[in-house]
Amino acid sequence: MTTDKNDVFKALADPCRRELLDRLREDDGQSLSELCKRMSISRQGVAKHLAHLEAANLVTIRWQGREKLHYLNPVPIQQIYERWIGKFERNRLQALDTLKKALEEN
Repeated sequence: MTTDKNDVFKALADPCRRELLDRLREDDGQSLSELCKRMSISRQGVAKHLAHLEAANLVTIRWQGREKLHYLNPVPIQQIYERWIGKFERNRLQALDTLKKALEEN
C-alpha cells in the first residue's frame, strides 16, 4: 500500500490521533473498546480518528473473530523521518563537525 505523505502529515497533525498512536505503541493490537477506555473523547470520535489513521496507513487492522484489532504501522513515520528529519540532521551534524575542526585548529 502506498502512502500519500500529505495524508500522514494530516493524520499526525491532530493531537487525538497522536495519542492513539502512542497508546498503540505502548500496547499494540487493541480493539476500539480498549482504546476508548483510555481516551477522553466519544467512541464515535475515536472511531473517526482511527479511520483517518488507517487511511494514512499509520494503523493496520486484523480481524480476530468479530473483533477488529488495531496495530501501529511505523513505516510511514520512518519514511518521513528519512525524507525530512534525517536531511536536516545531516546538516546539523555537518555544522558540528565543521565547528569541531575550527576549534581544533585554534
